[in-house]
Amino acid sequence: MVHAHPDDESSQSSATLSRYVAEGAGVTLVTCTLGERGEILVPDWEHFSPTELGEHRLQELATALGIMGVTDHVWLGGPGTYQDTGMTTDERGRVLPAPDAPDSSFWKADLLAATNHLVEVIRSRRPQVLSSYDPNGNYGHPDHIQAHRITMYAAQLAAIHSHRPDLGEPWQVSRILWNTINPAMWEEAGRLAKERGIDLFGESDDEAGPRRPGISEVAAVIPYGDYLQQCTDALLAHRSQVNPDQDFWQFFSIMRGLPSAGEAYILAAGQPFPHTDALPDDLFAGLDLSV
Repeated sequence: MVHAHPDDESSQSSATLSRYVAEGAGVTLVTCTLGERGEILVPDWEHFSPTELGEHRLQELATALGIMGVTDHVWLGGPGTYQDTGMTTDERGRVLPAPDAPDSSFWKADLLAATNHLVEVIRSRRPQVLSSYDPNGNYGHPDHIQAHRITMYAAQLAAIHSHRPDLGEPWQVSRILWNTINPAMWEEAGRLAKERGIDLFGESDDEAGPRRPGISEVAAVIPYGDYLQQCTDALLAHRSQVNPDQDFWQFFSIMRGLPSAGEAYILAAGQPFPHTDALPDDLFAGLDLSV
């Protein structure tokens, strides 16, 4: 699983990570930056420089991973190799790279060099399922878009015998997924949030906001189920980035608490899920697990 910053794994993939660790599957999380330019939501820490925030978020992530039970964690290229690009928005609300992004930012990284770091991870772990963001990084963050690019590129290069044999034996990933919002849960949570006086999105659903996938695009959903408290605790471990009193995080809590809520995935490439009347609740459904 490839994520751009600390906290992304806890906000978008915590049920998936917690479940498969508990079931004994091999689970690897790759994080691409330290999140040095994230928005600081704790007033006492507002004085942190990007370097200080990155060091602090190392500890937040370690705590979250401990809660979820994830022990195989990789910083892409090593801790601090790529810095958080940061983001801004234009007059229409579209997300853009921060204009003062450092030269070492992930968005400015050499694509092949960054990809080869992930090729080495893929070849050493030999995953059957690989997951990251959609082509727009789910909502346009440049680091999420870059994580999408290197994930898709690395999955191809890792399978090519003649590409960088020094990075390990070639490996073909069986199924590539993009994590996404769960559209049915998103709409229901929005309705409940409005009833409680929380209206994040108004009446419009224009192109400036996150593109909500159609229900037909979702290929699988991993329920929060018994892992909901773990997911909540892991998310709240990222105190610099998550304030449970803010409207968005209250909305997020409502969404996670809905019956049958879960983390949704789109099939990007590889072996399709078996056809069933209900959406699969297992990312490995239909794969030959003996390989």
